[in-house]
Amino acid sequence: MPLPQNDITWPPTDPVVQTALADWDAWYSADPDRLGERYTGRWGRDVPETHPSQYRGGMVGRISRWFWGTPTHHGHKRTKLHIPLAGDIARTSSSLLFSEPPALTSPHTATQARLDALVKDGLHPTLLEAAEVCAALGGAYLRVVWDEDVRDRPWIESVAADAAVPEFRYGRLVAVTFWTVVEQDNREVWRHLERHEKGRILHGLYRGTVATLGTRLSLADHPTTEPLAPLVTEDWIDTGAPDHLTAAYIPNVRPAKAWRHIPSSAHWGQSDFQGVEPIFDALDETWTSWMRDIRIGKGRIIVPNTMLRDHGPGKGATWDEEQEVYSGLEMLEDPQQSQLTVTQFAIRVQEHKETCSALVEQAARQSGYSAATFGVTGDGSAVTATEIRARERRSMSTRARKTLYWRPAVADIVTALLAVEAGPLFGVSGLDLEPPRVEFEDSISESPKEIAETVGLLAAAEAASLDTLVRMQHPDWRDEQVRAEVDLIQQESDLKAQGSSFSQGDGALPDESQQLTA
Repeated sequence: MPLPQNDITWPPTDPVVQTALADWDAWYSADPDRLGERYTGRWGRDVPETHPSQYRGGMVGRISRWFWGTPTHHGHKRTKLHIPLAGDIARTSSSLLFSEPPALTSPHTATQARLDALVKDGLHPTLLEAAEVCAALGGAYLRVVWDEDVRDRPWIESVAADAAVPEFRYGRLVAVTFWTVVEQDNREVWRHLERHEKGRILHGLYRGTVATLGTRLSLADHPTTEPLAPLVTEDWIDTGAPDHLTAAYIPNVRPAKAWRHIPSSAHWGQSDFQGVEPIFDALDETWTSWMRDIRIGKGRIIVPNTMLRDHGPGKGATWDEEQEVYSGLEMLEDPQQSQLTVTQFAIRVQEHKETCSALVEQAARQSGYSAATFGVTGDGSAVTATEIRARERRSMSTRARKTLYWRPAVADIVTALLAVEAGPLFGVSGLDLEPPRVEFEDSISESPKEIAETVGLLAAAEAASLDTLVRMQHPDWRDEQVRAEVDLIQQESDLKAQGSSFSQGDGALPDESQQLTA
């Protein structure tokens, strides 16, 4: 399928999906201005203090009654505060998956060396970035890119779900069109479209508006795409890997409950924020109320005017909200009574704290995580890895579910990268194009003491070989290191056995002892 030749609406994604992606992106950004624009400005920027939408039913009325859907009155400063829990959830998902780089293994020596170099060359942070965006927006893409002016070999880049238009066939990605805004002003938007198909990548430059793609132009018409112009023949670049798609899609979790009946988006993933937005909104409202209690709960002292400092005639009066004595009353002084009136409002610390904890716990649960993952429970004392797993069982279950989507996608994109390198563009020889084995490391590491205790129990029960026990104690060792350690242990065991036989008087003397006796 070629790139669009005529002016069309862009992006060509269902409006329901676009709205959800924009909402999730606003929560993920942790920017109060974007949240205010998203929920208030959605129905118009100039919103009166009371407006009909607040009394309307359906989506418009519900959004308008949200904390972030309520406009700030004219002449008042905004006092709404935001707790970036959404970003914390996305970052936690990424850390659970890729706190340690995945192990990519191949039986082929040259291929294994390339896989090791790929992990060391920046694949790990790319996966961390992609996993965080994936949790926030419901999906992410990995694509193979190359630029000989930047690096002599191709590498893998992550792309957010709201910058791509995928095409699925029976749930499998068969093509995807990425777009990048290369220039924008008040009237025009320049977009670079990059469509990945098996064996080729199509490029196109378009000048349109915010909502439309516009007219297609030559790649040489903009400085950003001008370097691609001499490389693109017949609208595309041949990747040299006709059997491989140089892009992969990773859904966060499936199915996406909100749009599983929308044909064009039925195979998209679901965000961790799906259905949790009202809880985020309530948490911000609770936190703002707590800070409001602190703000208005500052102690004030009311005194007679005769006790205030006079600034002199004609100099007016000023008010400072931070001054401890700020207003006076016209009253007679009574030497028999104190003329000071202290005003101190209660600060509902415990009520607000418990409400915030309950909201965080509920948001974590709805997102698929344990509250302990976000520090809601626990006294802070040291615990073992086993106890951590027990507390965070729900989080570990969600992590295991997500690895089912990440494992084949990482294997596919790494294989595509190797295929491009082995093709005519780079001509790297000796690479095996079988998909590598992808293993996720444990996100919760056991202490050396816990590992040693486990190894000791297995050794005492004779339930594991010496090679297996050494690998458990040193999971980062290479095969030759493990074999050398096994040989040393066996030699020491033999020496100990000989010494034990000699001490029991069975006549089996070591060679050196026999020579000394002679």
